[in-house]
Amino acid sequence: MLSYVQTLEYIHSLLKFGIKPGLERINALLNELGNPQDGLKYIHVAGTNGKGTTSTMISNILTHSGKKTGLFTSPYVFDFCERIQIDSRNIDKDDLCIYAEKVKAAADRLTKKDLGPTEFEFITALALLYFKEKNCDYAVLEVGLGGRLDSTNIIKNPTACIITSVSLDHMQVLGNTIKEIAAEKCGIIKPFSNVVTTSLQNKEALEVIKQTALNNKAHLTVADYDSLKILKEDISGTEFCYKDNNYRINLLGEHQLENTIGVIEAAKLIDGISADDIKYGLSETLMHGRMELIDSCTLIDGGHNEECAEALRNVINKYLGNKKITLLIGMMADKATEKYLEKLLPLCSSAVFTKPCNPRSEEPERLGKIAEKYNIKILLENNPKIAYDKAKSSSEFLIVCGSFYLLSDIFN
Repeated sequence: MLSYVQTLEYIHSLLKFGIKPGLERINALLNELGNPQDGLKYIHVAGTNGKGTTSTMISNILTHSGKKTGLFTSPYVFDFCERIQIDSRNIDKDDLCIYAEKVKAAADRLTKKDLGPTEFEFITALALLYFKEKNCDYAVLEVGLGGRLDSTNIIKNPTACIITSVSLDHMQVLGNTIKEIAAEKCGIIKPFSNVVTTSLQNKEALEVIKQTALNNKAHLTVADYDSLKILKEDISGTEFCYKDNNYRINLLGEHQLENTIGVIEAAKLIDGISADDIKYGLSETLMHGRMELIDSCTLIDGGHNEECAEALRNVINKYLGNKKITLLIGMMADKATEKYLEKLLPLCSSAVFTKPCNPRSEEPERLGKIAEKYNIKILLENNPKIAYDKAKSSSEFLIVCGSFYLLSDIFN
């Protein structure tokens, strides 16, 4: 059996097959494994932003209710095993190796038939096999890309489908407009299923969600943000009232409140979930790398598109307006880097640009070139850890942002 390091090397080697939307390969792979996806109950989560938070919240609620719950998310921040959890515990490294060996044997057979899986398809199959053999009651699946042709969409009848905030991202794969992208996300909606989104959803996306639900005779719940009242908020979290119940989350920003009310409405659709389960599950949710305050003067956020930058901008304006801020930024070249930067650079006094260890990374020099029109101090450093040390030593308040890959390189 491969060691843990060898297992990760093998999984990552599948990146060479790139992103290939479609269900043919995952269907063949799971069939080789005995179709472990059948017989489990699912919560399926799609959207542009907020999928990871939403998935983790609903998983925590299910776990607190006594249901053995698998959670499959991406990407990871500190440890690859974060991506596959049962009852909030990462898959053990030995178990990852054991299940990877099982999936690899099936994948090798399919490779001979020109049906070899991509990296994400391999990990999806591994997670589903793990959840099935560990006798999970529920599995919460975060879509990797889009929805309609995403490998997680191999499941048949989810208990609930949640569509989080939809915005422009992965346009080269999903489409050039909000409506086109929303249509791909809505591909997870099954006939007669339960669908949840929020009233803050993009209006064009909401139209698509409503029409898709109607076409599938699905029951749509739109969580009403106007029914929410903030009771107390600071940089450590927010207390609020929603539909006559009080809650607390240890998360920052209006966008997290939007995610939370969607989770509350989805949880109400699951048999055996109590009001206390919901409150406890929400209060115990901590998201690594999503507006996470890791010490009194350092915040990290892996969000990478314009909407994420706007959310971070709002947090800076609300809680950090009296601080001199340094941004440590590394991004992928296929993201809207200029739009992301224009939201944040005017709020900082200096910026350090670096390069995550990923073949899709943008060059720091190009990011620095974009920043030249802003009246700030600029530093370029290719090594993320060295960049972090330099930024940390010279900043009053440091924000590390732009990519989960960057956070992983620095803090793993």
